[in-house]
Amino acid sequence: MATTVGAETRALEPERRFLLPNVGWEGYEALLQVVGDRGSIRITYDRGDVELMSPSYDHERFKRLLGRIVETVAEELRIPCLGLGSITWKRQPKDRGLEPDECYYLTRFPQIAEKTEIDLNVDPAPDLAIEVEISRSVLDRMDVYAALGVTEVWRFDGETLRVEQLQADGTYARVEASPGLPMLPLEEVVRWLVVAETIRDQSEWNRQFRRWVRETLVAGEERG
Repeated sequence: MATTVGAETRALEPERRFLLPNVGWEGYEALLQVVGDRGSIRITYDRGDVELMSPSYDHERFKRLLGRIVETVAEELRIPCLGLGSITWKRQPKDRGLEPDECYYLTRFPQIAEKTEIDLNVDPAPDLAIEVEISRSVLDRMDVYAALGVTEVWRFDGETLRVEQLQADGTYARVEASPGLPMLPLEEVVRWLVVAETIRDQSEWNRQFRRWVRETLVAGEERG
């Protein structure tokens, strides 16, 4: 499903992206050591090539809003959830790795609940990843997500939200509802992103969103 925000009142600030070709797995591992946990640079690795991405103001704002939507719905509906932010996910046998904007274990949470380290070579990948892409990646990050085994990816380019689900053939297809949060209408996700353009105080925005979740989603579950 593609759900559109509508015309923006200002130009969005894109991310900055740089391609380093023919780095190889050892070079990728070395870059991860150099960059460490600094959120100012994110690294995508795809079969030898590396992309360095520097997030923009708008990128980070949208990824936090989308993350708070997922987290608040999970909290209020008491859905088991583990969020791991922009952690590095990699699988050397697949020769790929990346850092999502946000990622969550939902239905797969029981499988990793007792773990303090997760290895995608033996453990399941997150159920849901959030991908803000005001500027398009020079590498095929969706192909990397597929190689890692991420079930669902929310893709937002500043105007359009698309939810894509991993298929049996290893590709992603757009779907009408989030597989992990099927009770959450995608048009409401977009509406609350629009609301955030007028309510710049994220604490106030989150209070209003939480109230909406309680009055609609939670109340609907109780009636059902």
